[in-house]
Amino acid sequence: MSSFNHAVIEEFRANAGQVGGPFEGSELILLTTTGARSGKPHTVPLGCARGDGELLVVASAAGADRHPAWYHNLLALPLVQVETGAEEYEAVAVPAEGARRDALFARIVRAEPGYGEYQARTRRVIPVVALQHTHEVPSQEGGIAGKLLDVHGWLRAQLALVRELAREEPSGVGAALLGLQLRQHCLAFCHSLEFHHRSEDAGLFPYLEQQHPHMREFFRRIGAEHRVIARLQEELVRALDAPGAGFSERVERMSRELEAHLDGEEAQLLPVLRALGA
Repeated sequence: MSSFNHAVIEEFRANAGQVGGPFEGSELILLTTTGARSGKPHTVPLGCARGDGELLVVASAAGADRHPAWYHNLLALPLVQVETGAEEYEAVAVPAEGARRDALFARIVRAEPGYGEYQARTRRVIPVVALQHTHEVPSQEGGIAGKLLDVHGWLRAQLALVRELAREEPSGVGAALLGLQLRQHCLAFCHSLEFHHRSEDAGLFPYLEQQHPHMREFFRRIGAEHRVIARLQEELVRALDAPGAGFSERVERMSRELEAHLDGEEAQLLPVLRALGA
């Protein structure tokens, strides 16, 4: 991180999003992505715009011929953290496409002509990225049981959106690459699902099995289900860059398998987790 960006980030966080100097009076956010190669968090201050209820950022890189690093990061892992000064939340980063991108960029340039100057400096099409709030609805339950329900609720909501988007995509072997909206939400869902299952297999389940040896067979079955779902997830991710006939069917199968898995897991685990009182 440059010393300039570091100073802006510190000032932003110390003053609830207010920054002086060349940014005084401008609306800034802090965007934290995960490094595509390093896997480490990467935070940058960015100007932003608002349109149709969405928060928008522009990958201008001051008109450079390469996309900024943060843009490459969010293509690899679309889940990002957004700080506005007033709130901090998780979002799915979705680059706008085609006519929608052009309309959004033109609107942004009318408000901030400097972006038009940046576009004139480079032959690349400068991306406009919508930061779509995941709108998590927390459960009414606390403790570990509540956290499990929160994660399951988020996974169900993201998968429902992926199913809806997949049904709108053209089908057939000759279909073009899947739209970025579908791609980004599908990647966000798959990354979150993988992390959730790894956390269960490595931490929660071994601990619960020690406390409840009679549930050993249940945890073996759930582990096998995790492996089946992981294979389906890998197929989905591979299909994102080589779509063809059957992509929507893959999503539907994932939905059936995951819903049955989450329902069964909740039925067995929630009573145990509630009894822990933590």
